[in-house]
Amino acid sequence: MLEIIMGNDNEIEYNWEIYESLTSGPHHAIDITREAIREGADAVIAVGGDGTLHEVVNGFFWAGKPVTYHNKEVAHPTALGLIPLGTGSDFARTWGWKLDPYEAVDRIVRGVRSQVDVGVITGEKSEESHYYINVADVHLSAKAGYYASRYKRFGNLCYVIGALQGFWGHRNHDLRIKVNEGEWELCPQVTALCIGNAKFFGGGMKITPNADPCSGNLEVVILQDFKWHDFILKLHTLYNGTHLSVKNVSSRSAHSIEVEDISGAGSIFVQSDGEHLGFLPRKFSILPSAIAMIC
Repeated sequence: MLEIIMGNDNEIEYNWEIYESLTSGPHHAIDITREAIREGADAVIAVGGDGTLHEVVNGFFWAGKPVTYHNKEVAHPTALGLIPLGTGSDFARTWGWKLDPYEAVDRIVRGVRSQVDVGVITGEKSEESHYYINVADVHLSAKAGYYASRYKRFGNLCYVIGALQGFWGHRNHDLRIKVNEGEWELCPQVTALCIGNAKFFGGGMKITPNADPCSGNLEVVILQDFKWHDFILKLHTLYNGTHLSVKNVSSRSAHSIEVEDISGAGSIFVQSDGEHLGFLPRKFSILPSAIAMIC
C-alpha cells in the first residue's frame, strides 16, 4: 500500500494504484500518516511544502515512540517520500531536488531508501515531544517565520514580509544554552539561534550549511548582536551559506541543546520547519536514523 498525502491546494495525477488522502486542515496529515503506518503502508508520500512534510514526519511518532504496523512480520518499515510543491520546499534543497513532480515520481518509483535523522523538541514536562526534519529556530527568525505564514499567498515574498514584521520592535536577548548535557553557557545578545538537521530555511537561506540529515548530529548556528542593517549588508551570505565567517556568527555540531531565556519573560519565539511551536524554554535533540526516506 502506498499512501499519498496531498496539501489541499495541490493537484497531480499518477499512473499506478495508490491510496490518496487530501488533507482537510491543520494536523490532519499527522492522523492520516499514523493510520497508514498502522495499516502497513510501504511508504507515505507527502505532496506539498515543508509544512505538509513536517506534519507527515510527526505522524511517524506517537507518545514519544515510533508508530509501527501491528503485524511485526514485515520486510521493512514504512518509508517517507516527498513530492515538493510548496512555497519554500527548503528540505528538498538539501537533497538538490527540483520542484518537478515528474522527477519526484521517478525518484519514488526507484524506491532507493536512506535512513535519515529526525530532530525532537521537548519543553515542559507535560508537553508531548514534537518532531522536525529540516530546521528549528529561535527568536528573530522564528518570529519572522510566524508572520510569514500569514502571507503564503504571495509566494516567496512572504518571507520578506515576515522579516520586516519580525524586525519591528525586535530586541536581541541574552540566552543561556546547554550543549550535549554539559554546563550552561551564556549567549549574550542573541538575534537568532538555528538548529539544523538539514541546510535551508526561509525560502532558500542556507542557514546551517554543514548540516546533514544522515550525520547523527545537528548543526547549531548562533547570530549575535545583529542590527537591521547587518541583515541588509550580509543577506547574501545567508543565502550562499558563507555567513559562518561573518563576525558574531558561530557554529557547532551537537546531538542536543537546551535553550532558555534568561529574563524568563516567555516571549522568545520557537518554530520548526516553518511551524510556530510557542516560546522558550525548549530542548532540541537528534534521533539518528529515525526514518527510512525515499531519496
